[in-house]
Amino acid sequence: MREHRHGAAARKEVESTPELLVALAHLVDRTGERIRLQRARVELALALQRDMLPAELPQIAGMQLAARYQPSQDGLDVGGDWYDAFPMADGTVGITIGDVQGHDVEAAAAMGQIRIGLRALASTTTDPGELLRYENDLLLSTGGTLFATCCFIRFDPLTGGMDLARAGHVPMVWAHAGGAHGVADDSCGPPLGVLPGTRYPVTHRWVPYPGTLVLLTDGVVEGPACPIGVGLGEVDRLVRAGHDRDPEELASAVIQVADLTGHNDDAAVLVVHYDGLPGRRADR
Repeated sequence: MREHRHGAAARKEVESTPELLVALAHLVDRTGERIRLQRARVELALALQRDMLPAELPQIAGMQLAARYQPSQDGLDVGGDWYDAFPMADGTVGITIGDVQGHDVEAAAAMGQIRIGLRALASTTTDPGELLRYENDLLLSTGGTLFATCCFIRFDPLTGGMDLARAGHVPMVWAHAGGAHGVADDSCGPPLGVLPGTRYPVTHRWVPYPGTLVLLTDGVVEGPACPIGVGLGEVDRLVRAGHDRDPEELASAVIQVADLTGHNDDAAVLVVHYDGLPGRRADR
């Protein structure tokens, strides 16, 4: 009787094996489909990101610009970091960098919308505070849930005048031939897309000496292995020592700070070298 029961159990197990294999095959198919969809989503986000970042930076008399972008160390994450520079209607130059919260197609698409929006709004005003205020209202009007940090600079290479506004963004790092340098932790408003009717303070500076401004996103200076103050200190050291360096070389050096932080975010750097006012170019 016991042998009969064992035999019946064995036959039942054999009979159930094909069903188990079919179930496993379906599970493998579903997992494969999810992987394919995720891969397609990442590829789409990467394509969006490539297309929505400027193909090249403008050539502007008295200035040299260079940028670097480093994607997230997690290959499934695609962020919304951006940078841009463009001539404005009043003869000044608009310089901007920012970071959309999130790592997916929506973040990449929002990044493109904000960058293009800033260019469009610059035809109505060149004041950095007003530009961020209008962009904030525009982002809120879309009804989305994403927010973004941003820094916008209006720079006049003819006078050395600079106006800067920030929306929750990492401060700029700078140094010039007059010997001064530092982290420009100026007044800052909240990120874009958070509070309606926000007004963003503007800091006014005068930059007569040859020097360099470095704008960056938090992925460069902050990570599990590095508090943001330490990361900014390292960038300050690099900019202080290399303010007269070729901007392409300095941008490459600054983006490497991200490798020291253990970051899992994407990272962007925009280096702006300014030749200085004619009467000050020899003051080194």
